[in-house]
Amino acid sequence: MAGPRPLLIVDDDVALRATLAEQLSLDGEFDPAEAATAEEAERMLSSPTARFDAVLLDIGLPDGDGRELCTRLRRQGLKIPVIMLTGADGEQDVVRGLDAGANDYIAKPFRLNELLARLRAQLRVFDNSEDAVFLVGPYTFRPSAKLLMEQARNRKIRLTEKESAILKYLYRAGGKPVGRQILLNEVWGYNSAVTTHTLETHIYRLRQKIEPDPTNARLLLTEGGGYRLDPAAGTAAANG
Repeated sequence: MAGPRPLLIVDDDVALRATLAEQLSLDGEFDPAEAATAEEAERMLSSPTARFDAVLLDIGLPDGDGRELCTRLRRQGLKIPVIMLTGADGEQDVVRGLDAGANDYIAKPFRLNELLARLRAQLRVFDNSEDAVFLVGPYTFRPSAKLLMEQARNRKIRLTEKESAILKYLYRAGGKPVGRQILLNEVWGYNSAVTTHTLETHIYRLRQKIEPDPTNARLLLTEGGGYRLDPAAGTAAANG
């Protein structure tokens, strides 16, 4: 199973925010952070170390309209899915929310299962879009383009479809080891007759591409009967 996906809940209703955060984190699928105001949300999302996969955004915030915040965030380059949660569910309200840059609009009170389904749907679309970008060590990783960019050296690394899928799945595991058989099933499919030798060959080739010293792997590690990606490894060296 992939690691929890970080998301930001922006709502001034303390009880709703806490309940939503608790429910979303129950199965380890999501790792929610909370913000009570537009200012706090904007600060958290614009932090250089920020990493959120989605935003759940209330319209009625104490220091502004969530739609205006969404518009500002989009102008600043925020690409991740934004789902608006609001008690205002008139047609004009929905249109204004979507026009502000929201990906979806859910009226309160809402059913948690419906919210989860729509959130997952938006994340699936985003993960396969040109806008999905992950930070892996000194690289920015664009899975849809099967491309790693090393900004410091102005270098592009082309990946095969399977190499990209392996890297993406290990990234989603949140730094936890993924067993060889699980990785085989996820990348090649459960009905595939591919052996672990094929996976090991792909890992070897991937290390040749991304590791400064492939004989002393720092990013793509062998661990726990499988492999683990350490997305933070090499970042300090690259920035230093």
